[in-house]
Amino acid sequence: MRFKNEFWALIPARSGSQGIKNKNIRKISGVPLFGYSLKIASKCKKIKKTIFSSDSKKYLKIGKKYKCDEYFLRSKKNSSNTASEYSVFREYVNQRIKKKLSLPLYFIHFRPTVPIRKIKTINNVINHFLKNKKKCTSMRSVSMVSDPPYRTNRIINGKLCALTKKDFDLDKWFRPRQFFPTTYKCNCIIDIYKTENILKGFLFGNKVLPYLTDDFKIDIDDEQDLKIAENYIKLNGS
Repeated sequence: MRFKNEFWALIPARSGSQGIKNKNIRKISGVPLFGYSLKIASKCKKIKKTIFSSDSKKYLKIGKKYKCDEYFLRSKKNSSNTASEYSVFREYVNQRIKKKLSLPLYFIHFRPTVPIRKIKTINNVINHFLKNKKKCTSMRSVSMVSDPPYRTNRIINGKLCALTKKDFDLDKWFRPRQFFPTTYKCNCIIDIYKTENILKGFLFGNKVLPYLTDDFKIDIDDEQDLKIAENYIKLNGS
């Protein structure tokens, strides 16, 4: 097996979606949702190859309207609601190995449900990863969470309960946010994986390096998200 010291972007877009029917090909300002991920990948000079992966021949046909190096028809098994992201990457890697084709040292994951990304941020994340690659198993872009998740509750036996422990005394948890530690959420703008780890059976590992960004973020989940994204793109461009 031959490895290239390169970054390849993989954009997986399955045809099944529960919240919004055919979500990944819903258009925002005339562009199918996954088209934005393909477009940003083509703009990044650090990405040497872009792979568009789907279980749908229709989706792959639509994808050919955008610049892409490879179109991969993946199995239905790895395109179900319960299929893991790891299985998508592993299937692609396995078919390359089976054909005795080269692989990159690193994969970039652009989820098609995130249409808004800045090329400057993508380049900065890649550069930061290269400087710290020996210290980490993967990298994820994150955003600071403004409202501490510690103030959210569970319901146990019909009563509100603290999130982190079985504690029904909510006075101690409903406090100013400054009382709680700062928390972060992966925003799915960009993830970077090491191919060697995919071969070992995982994507992230136990040394995930964060890259904090305050970029506008949205992960399309419902019709309201589509409207927000479209309004943003109309005002600011993609």
